[in-house]
Amino acid sequence: MNSEPNLDAEPASRAPLRVLLIEDSPLIRRSLVEAIDASGLLRVAAYADSADQAIALLGDEAFDAVIVDLQLKQGSGVPVLAYLQREGLLDSMFAAVLTNHALPAYRARCEQYGVRHFYDKSFEFDRVLDALHEYALERDGGV
Repeated sequence: MNSEPNLDAEPASRAPLRVLLIEDSPLIRRSLVEAIDASGLLRVAAYADSADQAIALLGDEAFDAVIVDLQLKQGSGVPVLAYLQREGLLDSMFAAVLTNHALPAYRARCEQYGVRHFYDKSFEFDRVLDALHEYALERDGGV
């Protein structure tokens, strides 16, 4: 028996996009989690406060987006960016750097790794959230 689709039915809601937050400041991390989770389109699925921890998570789980701080509890976010590039993950996920070290040299280095979103924590905190939400809407088919 062939059934007609119900065009009046609400579209099935998709699961929120999974975000990996790489940030060592508990205060900044808490603010980002609240802001990211608020839309319902995204949720922070995991966080890391070191490059090694972040790389391990990226190797074990699938994420739709990653926000990387350059200055971490141990080391830098740069090895994470190198990992994302080497593994070809930047082609299939949103990646942004959110840092207090927003000097042109750091921006250029991040661009070399394929990162197109680079934000200064002090002045552009909301811009990373806007870009992430825009990405989620695009992935969700413009809902």
